Amino acid sequence: MERKSLREYFAVALRGMGMGAADVVPGVSGGTIAFITGIYEELISSLSRINWAAIKKLRSEGLAAAWRYINGNFFVALFGGILLSVFSLAKLVTYLLDHHPILLWSFFFGLVLASTVLILKSMERFGAKEFFALLVGTALAAYISLASATASGDSLPYVFFSGAIAICAMILPGISGAFILVLLGSYQPVLLAVKSLDVKVIAVFMLGCIVGLLSFSKLLNYLFTHYKQLVLALLSGFLMGSLVKIWPWKNNDLEQVLVEHSSGKLDYVQTHVWPQGYVDGEPLVFGAIACALGGLILVFVVNRLGQKG
Repeated sequence: MERKSLREYFAVALRGMGMGAADVVPGVSGGTIAFITGIYEELISSLSRINWAAIKKLRSEGLAAAWRYINGNFFVALFGGILLSVFSLAKLVTYLLDHHPILLWSFFFGLVLASTVLILKSMERFGAKEFFALLVGTALAAYISLASATASGDSLPYVFFSGAIAICAMILPGISGAFILVLLGSYQPVLLAVKSLDVKVIAVFMLGCIVGLLSFSKLLNYLFTHYKQLVLALLSGFLMGSLVKIWPWKNNDLEQVLVEHSSGKLDYVQTHVWPQGYVDGEPLVFGAIACALGGLILVFVVNRLGQKG
């Protein structure tokens, strides 16, 4: 697992930048980017190594051995790229989301669609069990994507629970952790805590994230090791189901507020429509098709380059 080439570390950092940019978009998961760029299994495996064995190795063999054991250089490159993206590319993504939503959603639609095709083609077998797993993943992701926020919670135990659940969603392809926070009713409390620097709420939320991430990554690593084809089918279903959320043409239901930001901006529940039913501006059908094709082509190019590398 240990990488020695600076070029490979740079490639991991670029993938991290893609993950960071994707997590800004509600409905797109950073796990999707990790999955389609070929580092998902290594990410899950490396996370699962942050355990008592790593602590024992630290005590008995020193920091260098423990660092190699958990694949520390991989984490530095990956999370360095994520942080860099949050403070740079994320601004561009949010600008496009506010001013050119149809084109941005279309790009992600093509990207996710092509990724699903490539993953299904890469599977060694696709029998009845895998088909059932694909259907379950598709239905679950579509249901989550179409759900409306019903819960509300700002108590510390609920914030901890929300962090644990949301971080699990963030490393699952096709499911947006930010959207899960909205569904749980914790998006606004956590956002307010960050803006007001409420250390107690932030610390509890981060603790929940750490517990959820480390425990869930162990489960995913076990499933990948013993049931890889079923897991690939299930995750492919998550990607297919997420296409519902990232459908480019959506109208705001002005009678149903989803999130009220502290700035006063309102996010509304949205309904999916065909281009001819879009009422918030021009449907930009040809531009949407071009951007979707761009996403398709990008995935196949990245996949081809990865095979050559």
